[in-house]
Amino acid sequence: MPESIASRIVEVKKNIHLHLEKNGRGAEETALILVSKTVDVQKISEAYRAGIRDFGENKVQEFLEKKKQLPADIRWHLIGHIQTNKVKAFFLAAVDSELPLIHSLDRQALADEIEKQARKWNLKKVPCLIQVNYSGETTKGGFAPQDVEAFVRKIPSDSAIALKGLMTIGPHTDEEQSIRNCFRGMKGLFEQLRNDFPEHPWQILSMGMSHDYLIGVDEGATMVRVGQAVFGKRTYVS
Repeated sequence: MPESIASRIVEVKKNIHLHLEKNGRGAEETALILVSKTVDVQKISEAYRAGIRDFGENKVQEFLEKKKQLPADIRWHLIGHIQTNKVKAFFLAAVDSELPLIHSLDRQALADEIEKQARKWNLKKVPCLIQVNYSGETTKGGFAPQDVEAFVRKIPSDSAIALKGLMTIGPHTDEEQSIRNCFRGMKGLFEQLRNDFPEHPWQILSMGMSHDYLIGVDEGATMVRVGQAVFGKRTYVS
C-alpha cells in the first residue's frame, strides 16, 4: 500500500529535525515549504490537514486559482520565475490579504516592476528573497554571486521591497560535495550581506529541495522547499 501524504510529511519533518539536532541547531530553525505546483487542490488539502501551512507555487495564475479554493490561513510562497507582466495581477489579488513571499527576485527589471506596482497599490512592503545562481549553471535564473552586492545597494531601506534573504537551487548533480560547496558558499554570502547591509531584514536562507534538502539543513538553510518527496512525481502540463 503506497504511503500517504501525511506519512511522508512526518518522515520529512523527522529527517529535518534529526539533521538540525546533529548540527546543534534548534528544532524550529528550518521551515518546511511544500512545493505544490501542478498538485491538485485535494492533495494540498490533505497536506493542510496534516498540519502544513506553507505552500509554494511557481506560476502566478495557478497560485491565484488555488488561493480562492483553499483555507485563508495558508502562507503562500511564489518560488518560480515571475514574468514582469504578471506582477500587476499578483498584487491585485493580494491587496486585501497577506502577500506571499517571493523566492525568485532574480533580476533588476522584476525589482523595478514590483516597486512600481507596490507604490501604485499602496503596498508598503513586499517580502522577497534574492535568487542567486551560485552554481553558475546556464539553465538557472538568478544573480551571479558577485553581482548580488551591487543589486542590494540599489534597494534602499525605504523601498517597497523587503529583502528577507536569499534563495538558491543546488547544482544539477548527484555529487554531494558539489551541492554542499554551493550551499556553504551561499551561507557565507548570506552572512556577509547580513553584516554589510543591516538595514535589511535578512532572516531567510532558502536552499534545498527534495533530493538535497538535508544537505541544505546541514549547511544552514532556514527554509527548504520539498515537493516530490511528499507529493510524488509530478505530471507537468504546458
